[in-house]
Amino acid sequence: MMWRPSLLLLLLLLRPGAQGKPSPEAGPHGQGRVHHQAPLSEAAHDDAHGNFQYDHEAFLGREVAKEFDQLSPEESQARLGRIVDRMDHTQQRHIRDSVSAAWHTYDTDGDGRVGWEELRNATYGYYAPGEEFHDVEDAETYKKMLARDERRFRVADQDGDSMATREELTAFLHPEEFPHMRDIVVAETLEDLDKNKDGYIQVDEYIADLYSAEAGEEEPAWVQTEREQFRDFRDLNHDGRLDGSEVGHWVLPPAQDQPLVEANHLLQESDTDKDGRLSKAEILGNWNMFVGSQATNYGEDLTRHHDEL
Repeated sequence: MMWRPSLLLLLLLLRPGAQGKPSPEAGPHGQGRVHHQAPLSEAAHDDAHGNFQYDHEAFLGREVAKEFDQLSPEESQARLGRIVDRMDHTQQRHIRDSVSAAWHTYDTDGDGRVGWEELRNATYGYYAPGEEFHDVEDAETYKKMLARDERRFRVADQDGDSMATREELTAFLHPEEFPHMRDIVVAETLEDLDKNKDGYIQVDEYIADLYSAEAGEEEPAWVQTEREQFRDFRDLNHDGRLDGSEVGHWVLPPAQDQPLVEANHLLQESDTDKDGRLSKAEILGNWNMFVGSQATNYGEDLTRHHDEL
């Protein structure tokens, strides 16, 4: 089995605690607009002096990294090797599982496709035309959610037949995974954060989606880091706000964002034959960087005594 950069990136995104909190505008399907990643590590990224603490916490998560520090080198390598053996099918598993879990809820007639009416009724209940949400407490909010879901469904429904295949439902539930859904992800993000409805995201709107201060509470250091991220990396034209293009760069990021940077870093440092992939031997050959590093829900496996480990 060989690891490619995309798998390393997924592992970084799925590490314990990596996703942070979903948007408060998360929809009824349990899918947040965008998950704000917690910092990979507060440690200095100082590989040049043999300090791999940043990579360790990036790969495992801070708390798991602390536990892992108690293992002997031999046990560390052994557990990492067994985990590598199990990772070849990880990349899309969490997406497939979520779609499979939802499929029968939405495909109510069992015909192997999910129509818009099926999805609407399964999500919001049946309402006759003109009767939408008249008996719920916040009818206007439900109407907006319904309109938003229908708009996303129409974009996911590429053949325009109002019937979603499994692939099209996956695009509806996980739009960030599909290039043709990019515009809808950007539009939803702008709608969620742009509270003054000027068509842009100001820094205070950006921070408000991440953090709500309690009275008298000192702002955590990570919030200041996010302000700096906004200024230095999100606001590309430095006009103090994010437009649609900059929002797209943020929520569907290219190589500059932390997890992908860290994934590429791990690849570069460990890919001894420079073929753009990591073999098990290459990972184990640089084990002290990985298991002192932060990537995955498998990080927990390193400190648990599963029978299969």
